[in-house]
Amino acid sequence: MASRLNPYISFDGDARQAMEFYQVVFGGDLDLNTFGQFDPDQTGETADRIMHGMLVTPRGYTLMGADNPPGMEHRPGNNITVSLSGDDDAELRGYWAALSEGGTVTVPLEKQMWGDVFGMCTDRFGITWLVNISEA
Repeated sequence: MASRLNPYISFDGDARQAMEFYQVVFGGDLDLNTFGQFDPDQTGETADRIMHGMLVTPRGYTLMGADNPPGMEHRPGNNITVSLSGDDDAELRGYWAALSEGGTVTVPLEKQMWGDVFGMCTDRFGITWLVNISEA
């Protein structure tokens, strides 16, 4: 396997919902493993939380995510942004529509001074997304 670089997002109990949402947005194969699958001593809510999730899409995107382990503080912040870019207008607009629904649009998806169509939103799980559609 070749090396790859991809985002890994931490969640506070809603990793399953978030990763399933991203699967609806991007398609692909989603593999979710719970804490309980790997540690039979885990019980209750902790056992059902996601220890590791990986979404591999038909376009070659890989997005990973998990719930923070018990005892680890979840500190969402502005230190990660996921960027989608390319020249497939319809595809990227579709991602934008799905990601921004139920979230907050910071920069509307529209033509920018550098000539591309660009937008920024925060999805309903608190993850910031940049979408840039290049002029072909």
